[in-house]
Amino acid sequence: MPTHSVLTSEALQCSACALSHVCVPSCVSPDDITRLDGLVKRRLRVSRGSHLFAQGEIADAIYSIRFGSFKTHLKNASERAHITGFHLPSGVLGLDGQASGTHVSEAIALEDSEVCVIDLHEFDAFTGSLPGVRGWLRRIMSQEIRRACQLMFILGNLRSDQRLAGFLVRYSNGLAALGYAPNAFVLRMTREEIGNHLGLTLETVSRVFTQLADAGLLTVQQRDVVILDRPALTRLAGPDFGCNAY
Repeated sequence: MPTHSVLTSEALQCSACALSHVCVPSCVSPDDITRLDGLVKRRLRVSRGSHLFAQGEIADAIYSIRFGSFKTHLKNASERAHITGFHLPSGVLGLDGQASGTHVSEAIALEDSEVCVIDLHEFDAFTGSLPGVRGWLRRIMSQEIRRACQLMFILGNLRSDQRLAGFLVRYSNGLAALGYAPNAFVLRMTREEIGNHLGLTLETVSRVFTQLADAGLLTVQQRDVVILDRPALTRLAGPDFGCNAY
């Protein structure tokens, strides 16, 4: 279960956060950023393998990932799950419940993580006076729609090697946007989880990793990946939908 962080008011300030350059909407003016400081009243720390929220729970907040990473998945009546995405710092979780008022998916920490909690009622009040924040929310929701459309295209049209290559390129791009090395990284998810997300078996994921390594595109040692030929990997990945949907 998530645990509440005991933080000073200064620690909660968006303007003082190290991730503000990627998390705070760029369209928000410096003067308005200080007004956002009152929006985050608490943070939650979520241990690896624990739920941030579960399917069917009341959706009364959205969550901005401060550090760590998450996976989201949908479950059917027989408890079979499909992973809909992986989420890095500055990503926003919880938008899935805005239409019905309850979460239709689940968010689970892939590692020890922390999120900033944004109460929806307070967020609505803020967006009324900050047009830039309204625009940011529309872009986030648009990205989620593009993410879903991209995943449908991937599952219905691409070969297994294209699926994995595209996943690695998009994951790498997401890390680069956060200031991390884009060509050498550790995957926080298992190969089985990657396969679940991409509609591939564990055996297929392992085989394609070997094929990509044999072709000189990358090296892989368990979860450590080094991209050796980024242009070739990008060409193999196929169409770019303009969003880092992992």
